[in-house]
Amino acid sequence: MERSERAEDLLEAVWIAVVEEGDNSASFEALNVKADDAALLDLERKALVEIKGERVYLRSEGRLAGEKVVRRHRLAERLMMDILDLKGSNANAKACEFEHLLNEGVDTRICTLLNHPTTCPHGRPIPPGECCRAARRAADIGVVPLTEMKVGQEGEIAYLATSDAKKMQKLMSLGVLPGNRVRLNRRFPSFIFHVGNSEFAVDEQLAREIFIRTGKSE
Repeated sequence: MERSERAEDLLEAVWIAVVEEGDNSASFEALNVKADDAALLDLERKALVEIKGERVYLRSEGRLAGEKVVRRHRLAERLMMDILDLKGSNANAKACEFEHLLNEGVDTRICTLLNHPTTCPHGRPIPPGECCRAARRAADIGVVPLTEMKVGQEGEIAYLATSDAKKMQKLMSLGVLPGNRVRLNRRFPSFIFHVGNSEFAVDEQLAREIFIRTGKSE
């Protein structure tokens, strides 16, 4: 069911007012809409909300759809702040733009990349998806720092989290690149691991900035 970005933003606001804040509906004033708002009328036409007077009520279909929008927004926030290291209002603005690009397949990948986070950077809960429930059932811990791997464990490099350009260049020059397979050989006195046919040693601080997708074999 295709919706405009503004319609999704309105649905998200109504969902938060009703589900998280406990109101039975959201007012036109709170949503900053008028009765003839095209996005609002679109939500009503698609049976996601019901309009009575100057109040907007969430229908059962809208509750499920709104939950998915909120999940995408909060995953986008985590991606912007945790991975892309964007902070403050700029991160929130980018998350608002990015959430509309996350269809259900992409949001599952982002959620797995982020290791199925349960809260957004502001501490609000992220509604779990099927990928989160499947990961819990399988005890699949997803993406972890190299420091959390066991000796002998293998995985695939998911991403490098360092914001230090020199460190990033060092890792890339070593061949530590997303998509490459890695095997941890030792944890002490430094972290020693194999990538391809080469063996590398890094200190704990740098090892914490290398994130591995575990449990994935070629």
